[in-house]
Amino acid sequence: MADASDLTEWLASGEAFGARGPIRRIDTHAASIFLSGETAWKIKQPVDLGYLDFSTPDKRRMALEAELKLNRRTAPDLYKAVHPINRDEDGKFAIQGNGEAVDWILEMKRFADGALWSDLADRNALDEAALQQLADSLVGFHAKAQIAWPGDGAARIRQIIAGNAEAMAIYPDILDPRAVAELTGRLDGLVDRNSALLDARGKAGRIRHVHGDLHLANIAMIDGVPTPFDCLEFDTELATSDVLYDLAFLLMDLWQRHLRLEANMVFNRYLDHSPDDEGAVGLMPLFMSVRASIRAHVAAARAKRGGDAAREEAAHYLQLAELLITEQAPRLIAIGGLSGTGKSTLARTLGAGVGRPPGARILRSDVLRKRLAGVIAETPLPASGYTSEASRATYLALDGLAWSCLATGHGAIADAVFGMPEERDAIEEIARRVNCPFSGLWLELPESERIARVEGRVADASDANADIVRTQSQNLTTKPANWTILTSGGPLESLSNRAHKQLKVPMD
Repeated sequence: MADASDLTEWLASGEAFGARGPIRRIDTHAASIFLSGETAWKIKQPVDLGYLDFSTPDKRRMALEAELKLNRRTAPDLYKAVHPINRDEDGKFAIQGNGEAVDWILEMKRFADGALWSDLADRNALDEAALQQLADSLVGFHAKAQIAWPGDGAARIRQIIAGNAEAMAIYPDILDPRAVAELTGRLDGLVDRNSALLDARGKAGRIRHVHGDLHLANIAMIDGVPTPFDCLEFDTELATSDVLYDLAFLLMDLWQRHLRLEANMVFNRYLDHSPDDEGAVGLMPLFMSVRASIRAHVAAARAKRGGDAAREEAAHYLQLAELLITEQAPRLIAIGGLSGTGKSTLARTLGAGVGRPPGARILRSDVLRKRLAGVIAETPLPASGYTSEASRATYLALDGLAWSCLATGHGAIADAVFGMPEERDAIEEIARRVNCPFSGLWLELPESERIARVEGRVADASDANADIVRTQSQNLTTKPANWTILTSGGPLESLSNRAHKQLKVPMD
């Protein structure tokens, strides 16, 4: 058997890859990565951590082959091949060489330094287009992921909570046992209250073999495309979960970095294109809190090996896990106004501050209209998509989704023209039925400015044009008497500040 230190030193020297001089090496708790030229090479460390076992060459080979296969689901161009590391009679190592295979190595395409989304987040460089693109790709990935078909959604998440509690209890000097016990009790209570929904999710095929480790450091911008990689490969059972629990890791990671607008945008874009998950928005605080709990005990384990930063990180994640499930009463906000007044833009700035994490479900009539027509949001519709019957169906769908969202305890923002009194009455009635606060905003802007805005849109869910704007101006007969009227001209920041103040919505 090859000595692990000899092997890693040989790889780190660059000799294995024909490199001149030392190369960049990255070590984790269970792997080492060597960056050489345009290629990244990865080996598994000979460790047995209980939840993963790479203690023998065969186990390391199987893990690397699983990593290759599973990561090709989301990053097919990144993962190339698994190769043997051989040692000849003279004791010399070679990749794909002669002699005994003493270990195995994964060959990957190297992406540019700074391409990780964790790095982009640190630079505040995650733009709206990339966030939407990632959300869309995750919807597609989850739709194709292997279905587990169990009806044990509640038992699965309860088992994770119990495992987290045991792991956190190992570090009482880092993670306060009282806080851990209180958190665990609250999480168990949430599972109890949502057990029927969690089990129904499994029976409906929403528990699947997903990524399993979908945080920002496992997403890279490659050739302009957000690319998830490095999925959880060593345990199929651990990587099989509710698709929203998979998404929750990403949302939690954004949220804890105070990128809450971004988290809310990804959350809403995902649901816009995944209608099967609309009824489960109330599970997101639970799922995000469990993800934060995992980060807490992982950081505590690092802190035990030394480092004040990891100790502080562990305490931060424990506190975050508690805050994510803080009870907040639901509220409904409606934003109305003619096309081009900035309703959707304002809704995005408000979303993260409304209700429980990851913020309000923003229900945009333009998006729902496309969903009812069976197309993605940016697909233009013919005139038949804008008949009075189609519009009535769109508003009925909006009202129904607002009700179901509020009924779970989650906040909602309804974004539509609301040009007819009956449309405004209907959305206000939803709030009365759920017995939650209602606030209405009506945005106004001169027709010429509205026309300029709609004509400047690119790849938007709204199909409004100059003719539609003029028709809306002519057809508007009444304005909502009990909604706050805001002029939406000028900088977005000014409008957003006025809306936040009027609605008493906290700003991140």
